[in-house]
Amino acid sequence: MVARFHDARDSFFERRLGMFVHWGLYSVPGWHEQELWRKGTPRREYEKLIHEFDPVLFDPDKWIDAAEDAGMSYICITTKHHDGFCLFDTKYTDYNIMHTPYGRDLIKKLADACHRRGMGLGFYYSIPDWHHPNYPNQGRHHQMMGYRAGDEPDEEKYFTFVKNRIEELMTNYGPICQLFWDINVNEWYDPSVNDHIRELQPGIVINDRGPGPGDFDTPERKIPGGKEFSKPTQACSAFGRESWGYRIDEDYYSDKFTIGSIDKILAMGGTYLLNVGPKGDGTLPEENVRSLHVIGEWYRKVREAFDDAWPASYMVDDDHIVISEPVIRDRIWTTRKGNTLYLHLPEGLNSTGLIVSPLHILPEKATLLNNGQELRCKVEMTPWHWHDPEYLHIVGIPVNEMQNEVMVIKLEFNEEVFA
Repeated sequence: MVARFHDARDSFFERRLGMFVHWGLYSVPGWHEQELWRKGTPRREYEKLIHEFDPVLFDPDKWIDAAEDAGMSYICITTKHHDGFCLFDTKYTDYNIMHTPYGRDLIKKLADACHRRGMGLGFYYSIPDWHHPNYPNQGRHHQMMGYRAGDEPDEEKYFTFVKNRIEELMTNYGPICQLFWDINVNEWYDPSVNDHIRELQPGIVINDRGPGPGDFDTPERKIPGGKEFSKPTQACSAFGRESWGYRIDEDYYSDKFTIGSIDKILAMGGTYLLNVGPKGDGTLPEENVRSLHVIGEWYRKVREAFDDAWPASYMVDDDHIVISEPVIRDRIWTTRKGNTLYLHLPEGLNSTGLIVSPLHILPEKATLLNNGQELRCKVEMTPWHWHDPEYLHIVGIPVNEMQNEVMVIKLEFNEEVFA
């Protein structure tokens, strides 16, 4: 069981699902948010996009509508990505939203809407900067291949610049629930920065990628091993396989894959940050909005298996048989709330039955949360488990009708099963 902070930061564990937003100049060409680094576009050409970025259709309430439809409780947006362009009004660089045709503070507009509607707000801030003359671009990962004319690399000046802008973000936009640092290439270490952030924003949680100790881990586009986290964890992934920012002709993950990833992370006691990439005009891609709705339909049906529930996979084994060696048939993640167990099946089932070992007591009731169907249960020895004791056997699960959903089964016991 993951230890709590025992202070205002514990709200982190209540915000189970959030919307990540990668947005900036890169949404105009729609190739990738790291176009400068991965595609090799010259900086002088890329930086001209500041004269094209004009998201006149940006409506923060529509973003919040989509997030709420998915069951999300906070939004975390890229205030500045690696390219150095800022979506907020800052006095420390002209490379910001106020110098685009749009000319208005997008972060302020989003912050006002989030606070008005009770949606949590988090900020992403990338430490590298492919535009700023003081950033030491030395050709390491996520850095430009050396300096350009006019650059004056100076780490001390650059990190003073970073601290000044973080101060702006922490003081100009109301309550902020989290800060998501990214890519500390220079291994900048200054714990006083995070300490100051906590002074400015009591209750904020800070991730593990910044200049000092963070509050939570951030596995990216992967499901860590095991079935329970030992530390506070916020996994992040995107709808798109190739990009985080808007990409024309993106390859989108299937709804089943995305929902399965969410289910595993939440069942392990973590939280999940799912990314959308708005277009250059400020609208969310239709594919993202549709998928958010599908996720919300599933999440509303099974949400009780996560809210105020604890990881309990130690209580249940994966369904397996032993021939010459164990063969896994179906993998099970488990959460618990009092005398109720929830069996999560994010990888699906291979058949209409499930052996739940080592449980050998009938539940008072078994329900498939996805459709409310009551399931039949037995405690028995089955032919493939002839060498084992009698275990709980759930039968008649409608696997064919649930091919596009992650199933969650609710088992309600009396106290003796947990004695």
